[in-house]
Amino acid sequence: MCFPSRAFAACLCLAAALCAPPLVWADALKITSTPPGATVELDGVVVGTTPYQVKYPGGYFHGTKTIYGSLLGHPVRVRVSLKGYLTKELLLTDGPMERVNTTGKVREQYYLFKSDHFDFALEKVEAALTGAPQTSMHSLVRAGARRELPVEEIVQRATPAVVLLRGAQVQGTGFLITDTGVIATNAHVVRDQPRLTAVLARGEELPARIVFLDAELDFALVKIDGAGLSHLVLADLSDVVPGESVIAIGNPGAGMPNSVSKGIVSAVGPKAELGAGTWIQTDAAVNPGNSGGPLLDSAGEVIGINTARAVAAPSALPVAGIGFALSSADMLTVLRRFYPASSLEKLSATPAPESGTGIVRITSEPDGAEITLDGKFVGTTPSTLKLPVGSHEIELKAPARQGWRRTLDVLKDSEVSVKAVLEPQK
Repeated sequence: MCFPSRAFAACLCLAAALCAPPLVWADALKITSTPPGATVELDGVVVGTTPYQVKYPGGYFHGTKTIYGSLLGHPVRVRVSLKGYLTKELLLTDGPMERVNTTGKVREQYYLFKSDHFDFALEKVEAALTGAPQTSMHSLVRAGARRELPVEEIVQRATPAVVLLRGAQVQGTGFLITDTGVIATNAHVVRDQPRLTAVLARGEELPARIVFLDAELDFALVKIDGAGLSHLVLADLSDVVPGESVIAIGNPGAGMPNSVSKGIVSAVGPKAELGAGTWIQTDAAVNPGNSGGPLLDSAGEVIGINTARAVAAPSALPVAGIGFALSSADMLTVLRRFYPASSLEKLSATPAPESGTGIVRITSEPDGAEITLDGKFVGTTPSTLKLPVGSHEIELKAPARQGWRRTLDVLKDSEVSVKAVLEPQK
């Protein structure tokens, strides 16, 4: 009887191992919240409610040393939301990392989960979003009642409300919209920053936390603890017209803190390349680090958040004199989710006309139609407008749709909802 040599037997075992299907060791990713029952979204897809658990290959958590092991090929982001509580968003992965072969050549990039368990302590809306943002409805003021301020005075008044936001990898700008420490900024300034510091104009550094983030609109709200803080007033977008003077304040990386630039409004309207919302184009200098800072009108009130500057393709070099700000109308649309409408319709140092006002809520099918009120662009649907008593011409337009136009009589203290169905063009 003949037995195979020990070396030959080892070769047979190795060949069998290589031919056998790989073993897949599954680990569990667990997402919990306090209170439980919150909706869980992974990369924008609703997958369940907390407590939530899903199995993934072990390589997603600790990598793999074999050619058969599975690796995670993309970052993973979670959103946890529950009615009455602030939505939490978190990047669950580190990476990208590189897997190399024996010659040092990169075979692929991969990501690893930071942990196998993520727990979220959800915060009630009213506990975080305190105070009340202040708005100024200029269109309700008699002609000549609104005073335009010198640039020096605008800067002097606004600067105490402008903050430097500093994260682990980035820095940007924000501005206080309540005296209790609620700060408006861009989502791209604060997103994925595990720790944030807000540096006030007087030099004080305070820990800050994200309380709301909308990546699609590129808008976020950040909170610091405080009381009696300087804050800015949000203006009415319907008064913004091309040619009017504007001032941008921010913290450009190559400049000094709270740098000021001056320009004009170049255009107002939607811009698909920048995403949802209404955009204000300006020739005021908007540089990296200015993102999240206020764009102010000649009364020193916020008409937008400085968000982006144009670049020339394919060189990706910045284009001089073209910057964009997300409009105050979009900010107010978000803020109405958290604050009573009455607190957002207060006039700022300007009395309402004696004839009174009414509220008009305008929606459309489809959403996102441009609204023109009495010949002036005022935003996109859905929108809530506070209008003086009397007759108003309302017109809605959308690409590839028939226009919609109506005359609306607004009565004192009335609240009216208008829905326009925009039929496809024939």
